[in-house]
Amino acid sequence: MSKYIGLDVHKNKCHAIIMSEDGEIQKQEEFKNDTLGLELFFDGIDDAQIAMEATYSWQPTYQWLEEKGYDVKLAHPKKTRIIGEAKIKTDCRDSEALAHLLPESYVPPEEIRKLRQKLYHRTYLVRERTKFKNKIHAELAKQGIEFDESPWTKKGKQKLNELKIDEINDYLAMIKALNERINRLSRELKQEARESEEANLLITIPGVGYFSALSILAEIGNIDRFSNPEKLCSYAGIIPSTRQSGHITRRGSITKEGRRCLRWVLVECIWSHLTHTSGTRLTRFFRRIAKRRGKKVAVVATARKLLVAVYWMLKRGEEYHP
Repeated sequence: MSKYIGLDVHKNKCHAIIMSEDGEIQKQEEFKNDTLGLELFFDGIDDAQIAMEATYSWQPTYQWLEEKGYDVKLAHPKKTRIIGEAKIKTDCRDSEALAHLLPESYVPPEEIRKLRQKLYHRTYLVRERTKFKNKIHAELAKQGIEFDESPWTKKGKQKLNELKIDEINDYLAMIKALNERINRLSRELKQEARESEEANLLITIPGVGYFSALSILAEIGNIDRFSNPEKLCSYAGIIPSTRQSGHITRRGSITKEGRRCLRWVLVECIWSHLTHTSGTRLTRFFRRIAKRRGKKVAVVATARKLLVAVYWMLKRGEEYHP
């Protein structure tokens, strides 16, 4: 007889509950969230359907269960809002709710998860570097020092060093260290992009570079999961919200219920596309919407158009046709 297991995963501990097919609780236990704790709890359990919530610490536990051959589903946090809104909230009740409720989240293959992690890490380092650059600009302004050229050229950095300001020298040292790591990751990601047929297709879109192409692919996963471009746009949270009451339908701003990183990279690609092109279909669409509703609305609407193009490019294996 198959068992249902709800697994409430935290950083250092897990709370699990085992239920039979008719909903009878057979076992509930709290154990340490490590290999030994998992092995002791699952000892003797061969046939089971497991549900766990998609929290920040899900990956190591999910990977262990997957390697052991268990049928494990990742419950989507939006669909398990009942857990967070419960009047009585304990780990025991959380795990029981998960055992009853199995709305599934997509779990990409391990190679996609690793690619996502590498892309996220590079993005984080670039943002940290930008913070230190901003601190240098602020320090220059505070000291009343004007720079006629970019401080980030070789000549500009030399001038910054000649100022002999301790704070600026410290920030420059941090930027140098970050540059080394960013450059290493960039080389690795460029090589991965060269070896990917899908990435090479997406790079044919003006404004889409190797990093953007890999980011889009990593966020989408397998394009065959989506039967039409509308479902892909919904997954990205880049469709208008809709409220319907009787015969009245109102459409609002985009839902934003989806892959935030995918929306961000699409918008960045559109700004770059607009810089590098003048007469493409996307550019004409942006200008038409911008005249009526402004650039902010236009860039999001155009990003959705771009995602539809990406869908068909990946489905058909075709390059971009301006």
